[in-house]
Amino acid sequence: MLIQRNARPAILTAAREFPVISITGPRQCGKTTLARMTFPDYEYVSFENPDTLQAFQDDPNTFLQVHGDHVIFDEAQRVPSLFSYLQEIVDSSRQTGRFIITGSQNFLMMKAIDQSLAGRVALISLLPLSLDELSRSDQRPDSLEEWLFKGGYPRIYDASIAPDRYYPNYVQTYLERDIRDELGVRKLHDFSLFLQLCALRTGQQLNISSLAADAGISFNTAKEWLSVLEASGIIYLLQPYFSNRSKSLAKTPKFYFVDTGLAANLIGIRHADELALGQYRGPLFETYVVSEVLKAALEKGQTPQLSYWRDSRKREIDLIVQHGLAPVEAIEVKSSATYNTRYFDMLSSVADTELGIGADSRAVVYGGTDSLRTRQGELVPYDQVHDRALEWLE
Repeated sequence: MLIQRNARPAILTAAREFPVISITGPRQCGKTTLARMTFPDYEYVSFENPDTLQAFQDDPNTFLQVHGDHVIFDEAQRVPSLFSYLQEIVDSSRQTGRFIITGSQNFLMMKAIDQSLAGRVALISLLPLSLDELSRSDQRPDSLEEWLFKGGYPRIYDASIAPDRYYPNYVQTYLERDIRDELGVRKLHDFSLFLQLCALRTGQQLNISSLAADAGISFNTAKEWLSVLEASGIIYLLQPYFSNRSKSLAKTPKFYFVDTGLAANLIGIRHADELALGQYRGPLFETYVVSEVLKAALEKGQTPQLSYWRDSRKREIDLIVQHGLAPVEAIEVKSSATYNTRYFDMLSSVADTELGIGADSRAVVYGGTDSLRTRQGELVPYDQVHDRALEWLE
């Protein structure tokens, strides 16, 4: 059973407005399936196929005459010169929705787009499945722990693959193919260790020096590899809230994996039951909440403005939704399935005085299933994050 993606309406809208639509995201997050489901009448051309790749390289003009219009070009980052040829084609006509280009390496795609297709292309970022998408397709995991453990990569659900079989193969493919062949990373063992150390830090403030020291690599190498992971859609850096009123706020981003299942596997978690009371429940739950809000924004074609607030006294608000520079929603994250009135203490003491956010715009997301409106803010169950995020982002 194919899972319907929430990004489909935004892609259809973009196809009515732009000649080219770019869909990027992590490998195996469902880009190709989404493109082909959304545009079933389009010709499909994959540059994963060596013969197709060679045919384009041998004679690009003839290739594009044969594959002339309403085409899905998959893994387009493998042929950077394609974008210059597409520019000529789309500039000769005002027709929209002519080409769909997909790619697993966002930074390679963006470099080519910036050089040739700027202003002509709609940018859609796709991440692994959200809990909302699984729920709508009747494939939602039975518990919070199972969801955190399995994550959202589509093949786990489409092919009923156990996470402890899927993720090691995914990591191996990612390391050997994307990192070595396309990005020039040669020390695969070091990168594998680096990836595991990153997973252990999900939900923490980023300390590149500490990460580099633990991985046995230089600061600059760690910085470069983090950029690779971020551009590939594997990690997300949540920026600290900026205010020119205070010099005592944190200036270091927080670090999150985009998918909890991948992070859990890299950490070494082998069963969902380990997340009931284990030390990684909190960080992985916070990772899920940030990721779900991020997915809610991206599926609408929005560039999310998310941050966190922390001062020198270590008072912290886990997530802030901003409209421009203005904070409009303050969110605390608690992994416990049991509500405690103290969960609102930080929001009550900080959100109003420091951010000007009243009780109507405060929320605590927790690991339970009951919702509640209090005088201090709203209690949001873990399985309603997506729907509430759409309201926070409006």
